[in-house]
Amino acid sequence: MILLFDIGNTHTHIGLANDTRVMKQTNVSSRDWFSGRAGSQVRQFVGRNEPEGVALCSVVPKATPSVKAFVNGSFELDCLELNTGTVRGIGINYPEPQRIGPDRLANAVAVHAKHGGPALVVDFGTAVTFDVVDKKGDYVGGVIAPGLAAMTEYLNEKTALLPRIEIREIKSAIGKSTEDAMLIGAVHGYRGLIRELIMELKKELKAKRLPVVATGGYAELIAAKLPEIDSVEPNLTLEGLRLVWQAHQPKKNSSRS
Repeated sequence: MILLFDIGNTHTHIGLANDTRVMKQTNVSSRDWFSGRAGSQVRQFVGRNEPEGVALCSVVPKATPSVKAFVNGSFELDCLELNTGTVRGIGINYPEPQRIGPDRLANAVAVHAKHGGPALVVDFGTAVTFDVVDKKGDYVGGVIAPGLAAMTEYLNEKTALLPRIEIREIKSAIGKSTEDAMLIGAVHGYRGLIRELIMELKKELKAKRLPVVATGGYAELIAAKLPEIDSVEPNLTLEGLRLVWQAHQPKKNSSRS
């Protein structure tokens, strides 16, 4: 088994994978790495499994040493940390590659492995990110926009009368309450943002066909009425980590003695 950590701003997504796929997944609060609570949750998740390797990607540099220390102390293993120097499976054509979020590289690796290039990932996290792999198999950049939760929470925090809302599907386009009006702006409006950006990226890539894969917290909700999105893959980032870890392993000798 391979233990995988995708350390995000809000959650750390954790997976256990075999040689072919991510078998199971859970989340812990990324803040819990600083209090020490995350370790016990990970041990419970791993159970009796004995990881033979560990890979991680992190957009929270302060949490990364805590995860590495936990892995070394609990399993006596070192972590393969995904970055521009360790990535495998894609090239990089980007002016400042060290500034690319490692989770975005993991997404690019996974989408290219499944769909080739060009291909696009839309990741609905704390921010929504679009990551593009071109026809040569190079990561070439993307788009960053505010996440859906961040947009609605901002309205609640910065206005006196707008409430905090639970994001869900809404059928109407005319709000009959403050909450409904906010949901329409969030859900229908967000789909409009996603649709327009996909269209512009397809034009710039001059792609007749552009596979679009969604992942992240609100991927299923937003993709439900967006035919431009081909599939929703919740474990895409973890799958990218799995593929990179495998690419670093020595090739098994298949010759007969």
